[in-house]
Amino acid sequence: MGSFLPSTNEAKSGHSELITTIKFRHCSLLRNRRCIVAYLYDRLLRLRALRWEYGSVLPNAVRFHMSADEVLWFNQYKKSLATYMRSLGGGDGLDLTQDMKPPKNLYIEVRCLKDYGEFEIDDDTTILLKKNSQHFLPRWKCEQLIRQGVLEHILS
Repeated sequence: MGSFLPSTNEAKSGHSELITTIKFRHCSLLRNRRCIVAYLYDRLLRLRALRWEYGSVLPNAVRFHMSADEVLWFNQYKKSLATYMRSLGGGDGLDLTQDMKPPKNLYIEVRCLKDYGEFEIDDDTTILLKKNSQHFLPRWKCEQLIRQGVLEHILS
């Protein structure tokens, strides 16, 4: 008559198969965790790039696809970057996001879109910015007015 208990050889092979299965499952879980961490890190790098591309306010279409933790991370990164930029360049700070590509020319031609009044340039020269007038000005002096919609860069 046969015994209901497995022989020692059968028990050893069953035990070894169980250990192999556990090791395989553990390696699979570690691999999946590495993939998830790499995916999340890639998303953070993309969020950081979006801050440099769009500025401190993201379009709604981008914000819609972000998780709450990503929005929180983005806001913290935005504040850290702003604090760092304020600490540079003396009392005024330095906007590092202004020129992502070096300008080809230090002076640009601009057209005034609305009456602005007098505008002072570095050498204490003042010019009158009237609607539809065109001027050849230092790029860095007029970029703020371009963003405000007072001036328009004329591409040559």
